[in-house]
Amino acid sequence: MEATSALARAAALAPLALAACMSSGTQQYAAQREALEHAEPGGITQADDPFAGAERLSREVLISAVLARNPGLGAARAAWQAALARYPQETALDDPTLSYAARPRSFGSNEVDAANDFALSQHFFFPGKRALRGESALAGAEAAQGELGSERVKLGALASRLLDEYWLAERALETNVRHAALLEEAHRVALASYSAGTGTQPDVLGAEAEQGTLAQRQRELEAQRRVVRWRINQLLHREPSSELPAPPAELEAPPATGDLDEAALAQRALANHPELTAMRATVRAREAEVALARREFLPDFTLRAGYETTWREDPLKPVVAVEINLPVQLARRRAALAEAAAQLEREQSRLQQREDRIRVDVATAVERLRESQGLLEISRQRRVPPARDRVESARAAFASGQARFVEFVDAQRGLLAAEQEEFEVRAALSTRRAALAQAIGESTLSSEERP
Repeated sequence: MEATSALARAAALAPLALAACMSSGTQQYAAQREALEHAEPGGITQADDPFAGAERLSREVLISAVLARNPGLGAARAAWQAALARYPQETALDDPTLSYAARPRSFGSNEVDAANDFALSQHFFFPGKRALRGESALAGAEAAQGELGSERVKLGALASRLLDEYWLAERALETNVRHAALLEEAHRVALASYSAGTGTQPDVLGAEAEQGTLAQRQRELEAQRRVVRWRINQLLHREPSSELPAPPAELEAPPATGDLDEAALAQRALANHPELTAMRATVRAREAEVALARREFLPDFTLRAGYETTWREDPLKPVVAVEINLPVQLARRRAALAEAAAQLEREQSRLQQREDRIRVDVATAVERLRESQGLLEISRQRRVPPARDRVESARAAFASGQARFVEFVDAQRGLLAAEQEEFEVRAALSTRRAALAQAIGESTLSSEERP
């Protein structure tokens, strides 16, 4: 009975020790777990159609669907979950050890009583070590959370860019069809003129050759549109051949680039960019590892409570002991500290380098946006209207026999190129707006940057 009572008293020490060593990081751990639960996917399965009933593909709906369905975010979320699971592992105590020892020759002896020794021991880290290990684990989880945010930003920018490419392919196809109809009309005029003896055979052949060129371009543009659809469906984790609504009839109106505050946008990026958040968390993890490496010069200890029946005197049978490791391997500990310090310096340098790059990225994105705005104004005012007027003039002159067919074809090619260039500039303007959002660290520009 005495042995049982002593073991019970010794076992009671373990939960008390665990409660005393609970880290203040528990609240941070709980907050991250809650954030992880809220970041879980919205439950959309591959069989669901995120665009059911939609006639046009909306940018906001597409980005939301990609962020809900893309497997890359699932992988990043799982990485965050795995990193967060390190915290209870790093802050937990080692398992307690229960030991039993016996003196075999004491059994059945007429000279001594049977000797049985029982002991329960628990290893403890030097105060502060578990907290630092937990701090490093939490910082690593926060870094993984930042990487998830960074992946969301990249996917949002990619989805936005693919929508621009989808719109561009559709507009190019429409333009090509319109020019093919215009050329068909010119072909009929050339045939009629040739039949009446006022035209030439080269005009007819030239019209047919140009029709072949437009037919070839039609096939190329259709293939381009199919490829863009496949890539959009890939982002959505759908079959490549899945149907998509038509692209928007028009892209969003361009933002007022003159009102963009480059310095304010750069500060916002430095404060909120998820990639910087991840890197800063990594720096904190390395700082905790440096502090932990310094504490490794301090000893850990093990508490042991037992009951030894070897002793004849009852007061001597209960035993309480403490064991302390001797941190005499200084070379190993100094090397570990040097390694941790070097890792910290590397992460700090990488963070500074990325901050410098983000400043340049924001400035570059703003400048490119302004460039596209200027190019669009030039295209709308000085490229397309003269090209359109030239086609009308050349068509009228050709119909009246005052111009050769080659002049009309040249004018039509110029208009086709000018219109295609305007579409490309409009798509580039939209894509560069998404690039600015990505440089800031957001999936899309917030309302104050939108028109």
